[in-house]
Formats: sequence, structure tokens, C-alpha cells
Amino acid sequence: MSGFSFSHEPIDPAAQAAGLADVAAGGFVSFEGWVRNENEGREVRRLDYEAFEELALKEGARIVGFCGVGRSRDDDATLIVGEVLTLYLLEWAAGRGIGRALFAEAIGRMRALGYERATLWVLRDSARARRFYEAAGWIVDGNASDHAFGDVTLPIVRYACDL
Repeated sequence: MSGFSFSHEPIDPAAQAAGLADVAAGGFVSFEGWVRNENEGREVRRLDYEAFEELALKEGARIVGFCGVGRSRDDDATLIVGEVLTLYLLEWAAGRGIGRALFAEAIGRMRALGYERATLWVLRDSARARRFYEAAGWIVDGNASDHAFGDVTLPIVRYACDL
């Protein structure tokens, strides 16, 4: 599969995520839109959406990775703990410094948001990802869990780092 595709048919995110059971798999990103019943006090009866497919394919193909951060979702986290929610790269982009640059931006963003500590969860058996985080100074903090990817459940471990 190429790094980016455009679909005119509905996509089942759970079915796509099930493909991530292979720890060598990359990531799957799905953007989903919801329509409110009202907008600025007026009833919404329909949504007209126009996509410029040619432009979307051209620009989407340029996306080789992304990283997202936010407040930690963990039950034991305080308000000063952020979380690296996502870090994905296309396979061919790995090893070129792009992941390190995205990760550095993510850490900088969390610092700017006032977080003093951060965590992230990674597949326990993903040696490549674990080496990446360990090289960046993150350590396993002893927390482990299982995460469901569609119908597949895989073990994950938590890393932590002071910012």
C-alpha cells in the first residue's frame, strides 16, 4: 500500500487498525468528520463537501510522518504529565532523521505547554521503536498493559522521561 490514498467509500477504522497487529507494520491514520445538528443557531440539514482529489493526493503523498502530543490519559498522571500520543513514519522514511526531528518538536511542544514529565506507550515487541525511545533517553517505567487494535490485542509498555 502506498503512503497515502483517497477513498470515495466508507473506511472501517477498526478493520484498518487490525492490520497493525504485525509489529513491522507502520501506522494508519483516519480522519473522520462529524456534523452538528446546529451551526450558529441554525439547523444543519445537509453538508456539501467538495474534495479536490488531485490536490489531496499530491499533498498527502508528501506526508511521511506525524507526531501528536497532549495531556496524559493515564489514571496515575498528574496535570504536569504530557503524553506522546502518536509517532508514525512511513517505512522508507525511517533512519533518515525525520522521526528524531518530529520527536524533538513534540518534546518542545510539551515543554511549551507546561508539562514537566511525559510518557508514551509502545508495543512491547517493537524492538525498533523501543531502541528509538531509549536512544532519546526515555526509560521503561514498569507499567504494562494490553491494547486492542480492532480484534487483535497486543502487549504494550510505558516509557517516561522528565522534560
